[in-house]
Amino acid sequence: MTSIFRLAMGDDFDRLHPQLRRRFSVGLDSGEACVGRGVMDRIWHGRPFVKPFLALGAARNILVPRTGRRIPFTIENVPYTDAYGRETVTFVRTFELAGGERRFDATMIYSPERHCVLDYLGTHQHLASDLHPTAEPDGSLLIRSGQHRFREGPVDTRVPELIGGDAEVRESYDDAAGCFRIRVSVTNRRFGPLFGYEGAFAATYVPLRSYGLRAGLRPVREEARV
Repeated sequence: MTSIFRLAMGDDFDRLHPQLRRRFSVGLDSGEACVGRGVMDRIWHGRPFVKPFLALGAARNILVPRTGRRIPFTIENVPYTDAYGRETVTFVRTFELAGGERRFDATMIYSPERHCVLDYLGTHQHLASDLHPTAEPDGSLLIRSGQHRFREGPVDTRVPELIGGDAEVRESYDDAAGCFRIRVSVTNRRFGPLFGYEGAFAATYVPLRSYGLRAGLRPVREEARV
């Protein structure tokens, strides 16, 4: 079984820095979970009108409704098989903000139908985004989002560009510092920057058998539609 990112990237995966190749090879076949711990130098928001939307999303662990600097951060990448038999990897990010923990949850699968990584956001997988990862010339990973869809009961609709956000994730490995560096931004094509964070973390690889899928990592609801 090949990792979901290798399936999406093909031969381009081999152009990544070796540390990125290992991190994004986490899956059922690797038998490992990856836990990253570090500090986000800053979490930022766009103009004031975005705050109510971020607060609404935070109820389902989508995005982060508060800003801050030097925020302790953890990301848990744990592979498992979902209710529909698909290899799934958690991307659960926990930010230790002054007012308490805030989480930004995602679970990812490879979609052969869409030829990309499919990113289900939040505790109930109501939002799904196509992710298109590519290797940059310096060995870093660039991920850009594509189409976004909202799914609730019989509703399955594409999110209009007017209210949607284009996500861009850049992750690299700093050999001198011995850590991963990440920069995330979400931008609306009309209203500009909405949300983002940037910082650094170190990764630890743990045997999946000993780490397991702890309570709260798996979404409350899993979406069958891809």
